[in-house]
Amino acid sequence: MPQTAAKLQIVIPLFPGVTHLDFTGPHQVLSRAPDAEVIVASLGGRDIAAEGLVFTGLADLARVERCDLLCVPGGYGAAEAMLDEGFMRQVRRLGAQSRYLTSVCTGSLILAAAGFLRGKRAACHWAWRELLEPFGAIVDERRVARDGNIITGGGVTAGLDFAFTVLAEIAGEDFAKTVQLGLEYAPAPPFDAGRPELAPPQVLAAYSRRIGPLVAARRAAAEEAARRLLPV
Repeated sequence: MPQTAAKLQIVIPLFPGVTHLDFTGPHQVLSRAPDAEVIVASLGGRDIAAEGLVFTGLADLARVERCDLLCVPGGYGAAEAMLDEGFMRQVRRLGAQSRYLTSVCTGSLILAAAGFLRGKRAACHWAWRELLEPFGAIVDERRVARDGNIITGGGVTAGLDFAFTVLAEIAGEDFAKTVQLGLEYAPAPPFDAGRPELAPPQVLAAYSRRIGPLVAARRAAAEEAARRLLPV
């Protein structure tokens, strides 16, 4: 009997402090892809807490044998993840064999720390995209950026636009449109404040104050991760 072609294996690696919408949005879309399997994994298969939700029943990241599409989410824990050698070892292993390297939000910083974005265009959450620069990546301000087999999304909700872009790539535009219709993805936000150039000045200032304590720590983590990458 002829052998059945292996399913496209999509791997989403989670870490403590991940932003759940960074991966649950794309997961909802990509799980509809035909002939594909989506695996959500963590180191040791440990439960992952994410902003009030706990994700359990996860695969052990080190035991995931193959990966056709790596999708790395971001979150407040991304800085720590970049410096977690055990986690980064698995990201590098899986990414090295992937047909597509993808990310949402600050997940692109993790891809960069793994050495995959040097000289490549990449998107990131607007507040943190300059942290791509120490890794030699080229900052792309678009909501979804593509550079060859690398597809990256901006912050959090951009993960949906990103996911439909990826779905069109792996399953065709018409199929992606049917999934978009089925999920009724027709965004009409109540406020025109989703990007810094659109937000009222007082809103942008308030958000900047909110993330202010994180800036130095995240920059230090990015610079340390980039330093570790230099000998590679």
